[in-house]
Amino acid sequence: MRNVSDEQHAREISKTMYRYDKTASHRSAVLDDVGKEQVQRYLEEGYLVIDRFLSDREIGAALNEISDIIHERLQGPKVQFIKPKHELKTPEERELAVRKVYDYIDYAPVLHEIAHHERLLQVIESLLGDKPMLVGNQGLLKPPYGGTEKPWHQDMAYGGLFFKKQILGVWIALDEAGLDNGCMHIIPRSHLGGGVPHYSIRDWQMCDSHVDVERDVAVPLKPGGALIFSGLLHHGTPANFSAQKRRALQLRYAPASSKLMKKEEFKLMFTNELTDAEC
Repeated sequence: MRNVSDEQHAREISKTMYRYDKTASHRSAVLDDVGKEQVQRYLEEGYLVIDRFLSDREIGAALNEISDIIHERLQGPKVQFIKPKHELKTPEERELAVRKVYDYIDYAPVLHEIAHHERLLQVIESLLGDKPMLVGNQGLLKPPYGGTEKPWHQDMAYGGLFFKKQILGVWIALDEAGLDNGCMHIIPRSHLGGGVPHYSIRDWQMCDSHVDVERDVAVPLKPGGALIFSGLLHHGTPANFSAQKRRALQLRYAPASSKLMKKEEFKLMFTNELTDAEC
């Protein structure tokens, strides 16, 4: 548990860097509702919201598989803990100390099936204009009373994701993701501005002063809902100070024909190393 001063700072960040009075209004009930109009909106706004992607059965199976990964009943995936494992004495302590699980796609059949859902891949292909290639898979966990912020960033600023063509992310709520427990926040149309410098501050992130907080739109989701968004869209999630867990899947897809940028191209677009940009 963070100390009082850390929590006060986290609450101040949540108050000043995120808005809670605007929520995404353009939503599709299910993936089958996505047609030409929604594709055009995605290209213009940088995101789509799907109210119901996973069924209750699929949500339960996904959560069971994440639990199996955390407790090493399923071997192979990677787990990022926020505390040393030897300090975690009970199964509950272990689960609440996990920030993310990742690289599970070859070991977890339920999560593999979700990532390769036929209709999802059809929709992604229509948004990318190319066959989709899965390039990242994570389970992102914010425990109650202290799940940390993921500051504003662009996904393509992270290692292994800097493709020459825009990638796409699918963020799937496994618990209710609300305004009080760390739902996604986005800045519509920000993907149109290209890549911006990122800095190591609270995380690898955009500079706080470069975030257009006034344009922030929150995206609350019911369990099984999904946010599909451009890899250049500015987005982040505030800390979870509630009593509720906030668990989600994040899948990333790149156009199959795209190549990775050269190191110098990446540095020019996403860091200050070649531009002397300051935070």
